[in-house]
Amino acid sequence: MAIRLYNTLTRRKDELTTIEPGKVGLYTCGPTVYNFAHIGNLRTYVFEDVLKRSLARCGFAVNHVMNVTDVGHLVSDADAGEDKMALGAAREGKTVWEIAQFYWDAFRADMKRLNLLEPNVWCRATDHIPEQIAMVQRLEAKGFTYVIGDGVYFDTGKLGDYGKLARLNLAGQQAGARVEMTEGKRNATDFALWKFSPKDQRRLMEWPSPWGVGFPGWHIECSAMAAKYLGERVDIHCGGIDHIPVHHTNEIAQAEAAFGHPWVNWWLHGEFLVMAAGGEGEQAKMSKSSGEFLTLEVLVKKGFDPLAYRLFLLGAHYRQQLAFTWEGLEAAGHALARLKKAVLEWRPAYTNQSPIAAHKAAFDEAVQDDLNMPRALAAMWSAVKDDAADRGALYATLLDMDGVLGLGMAGMQQEALAISADRIAALLAERAAARKAKNFARGDEIRKELAAAGIEIMDAPQGTTWRKA
Repeated sequence: MAIRLYNTLTRRKDELTTIEPGKVGLYTCGPTVYNFAHIGNLRTYVFEDVLKRSLARCGFAVNHVMNVTDVGHLVSDADAGEDKMALGAAREGKTVWEIAQFYWDAFRADMKRLNLLEPNVWCRATDHIPEQIAMVQRLEAKGFTYVIGDGVYFDTGKLGDYGKLARLNLAGQQAGARVEMTEGKRNATDFALWKFSPKDQRRLMEWPSPWGVGFPGWHIECSAMAAKYLGERVDIHCGGIDHIPVHHTNEIAQAEAAFGHPWVNWWLHGEFLVMAAGGEGEQAKMSKSSGEFLTLEVLVKKGFDPLAYRLFLLGAHYRQQLAFTWEGLEAAGHALARLKKAVLEWRPAYTNQSPIAAHKAAFDEAVQDDLNMPRALAAMWSAVKDDAADRGALYATLLDMDGVLGLGMAGMQQEALAISADRIAALLAERAAARKAKNFARGDEIRKELAAAGIEIMDAPQGTTWRKA
């Protein structure tokens, strides 16, 4: 099956063609392991998981490489400030190596809870220092680098099409707009390839190099590691839209300067998950820099199934901003419970039937149209509501669709979903208010939701109590 994908580089949606027919080399920017991933970060990884599953559905063999940034990601786009790993170590009183391992493990635990497929190759920046040094040397030999007091820099002025991904207006760009001018930089957009350690202190992570002791810049790791595992031409590179103007723009510059030809054919970017901000109607992307962000563990402690969050994310196209609300997540939880009910009812009727062609065709058309998951979900719910169809065939249809949706339908069990005491108390309070307002329909919905989670509620003149069923 063909698949059409929107390419940030061309600003068009085209049918995917790959370097080697039937195969896809896929590189996705992975976590910077200095803190937990927040639910906004995780939206990008769910989108990339849907992409990977969709490519496989369309007949491609996918070689997926994901980096782990455990050095070199500074707090500023201006190649200044502290390394995020050092900040994490200072915050928690651990070594940078302990911080890196702990948060990488935490990230993979989140992946498992969201049913994300692991990459074929994990590559940590600190395991690939020689490859990064070699790429800087290659750029140096071609005349694209210069050295100033704090490091080795890439000269963007020597690359005629720098900024083509973001379509930057370089003539009108001034220092300080997105990055600041470090003393000695030739152009505002020049970026560090290798940073020198301060002469008066020993860094927690540093290595010898031809230019002096130091550490790699953030951007160089992706180009060097992608080239090692996927070659010097790559089919697809993904990340969040915040990577477009700086990180991915700089990746393209250094890679194409080093290789002497176009590097990545398709660039895909996921939009932000936004949260309510200060004023009415205001929204802001979730960010760790504020110190306040939601993790998947927070959702779980509030009684939500992680797969309800995945279903919530699938309800919006990956290229559209999505506003997170607790009400929206609750609705996704109800929808997941409804889906689970159908799966469990139809599973006994399954005797190796084939998916229903009409529902499958509608689903595939949505998947092939730039991963249109809202339409794909509509096709799934159309199957759920198909009362005239054979139950076993409907179960086969849902399993087939779940190859992309990743909601774990084959493993759905009758056991109650986990729910916290705080969540139970909140639902009981809401039910009491609904009953007082004579909104008995909502009261019944809450009773059913608690029953689905294995909680039995008992009304009595003295009040309402609950117990595990």
